Amino acid sequence: MESRFDHAVKSANTQLTKMRWALGLNGLLAIAVGVLILVWPGISLDALTIVFGAYAAATGVVGLAMAFTAQAKGERGWLILSSLLGIAVGVMVLVWPSISALALLYVIGAYAIALGIIAVGGAFWLPIDGGDTALMILSGMVSILFGIVIFSRPGAGALVTLALIAAFALATGITEVVVAIGGAPIHLTDRHHLCEEGRSAIPAFDREGSDHDERHAR
Repeated sequence: MESRFDHAVKSANTQLTKMRWALGLNGLLAIAVGVLILVWPGISLDALTIVFGAYAAATGVVGLAMAFTAQAKGERGWLILSSLLGIAVGVMVLVWPSISALALLYVIGAYAIALGIIAVGGAFWLPIDGGDTALMILSGMVSILFGIVIFSRPGAGALVTLALIAAFALATGITEVVVAIGGAPIHLTDRHHLCEEGRSAIPAFDREGSDHDERHAR
């Protein structure tokens, strides 16, 4: 019979999978935007505004949908924060009448910096470790650097700006997809750590059962 501890491990794996699905879908959306800009170098301001606004809003909707199905507070809080940012930016860009190229660049730059800060925070907040943590930090730093470049050189040529936006979208998307598919589920090697944190919340008979299972697994 499954103990409460085993049920908790399965639940943790389920929540981790949902978080990775959100990252993976957002990553695919970012890659699609980057590829679209690269193959459409003559994209108009109106088209770029619609593409970016739709992308930001879509990533927010995906993350928010996953957040409402998550039970773990850490993953839910991170997803809600990043999702609300994407929805707010996407709606603002789409409903802003006759937004100028300079204003759009500033919005994209501010969004990139905020997204980068959230990504760096997520590297330490989310249940990931090792290479995934390093990738999240790298993605966040690249996003912040991109935003700074946009603010420092708002008068750069159109082709240079489009190339920067495409590179940012591709780098962010690839990183998110790699983190989404590169994680491993919680195995017996993680049980000691989880047990120490949650042992007091597990009844004695369940603790004895889980300890017996660990000894048997060895």
